[in-house]
Amino acid sequence: MRILELQIPDSVEKNNFELVITIASKLYEDRTLSAGQAATLAGVSKKTFVEMLGKYGISVFSTSIDDLESDIANA
Repeated sequence: MRILELQIPDSVEKNNFELVITIASKLYEDRTLSAGQAATLAGVSKKTFVEMLGKYGISVFSTSIDDLESDIANA
């Protein structure tokens, strides 16, 4: 895994955890990462990550069968 350093303006009122979850959620929504991979990026369990997706309006049920099978294989 690579390390990315970002400068976030003080006007962004999100803590580091919220920012990482936002990035992981977007990468999951874009199908760049599986739920398991996004959870690892966010530093939370897959169960916790899936539960948090609702906060961002992202449904796990829009995932294709292939993506679900990949998530199961990578769990």
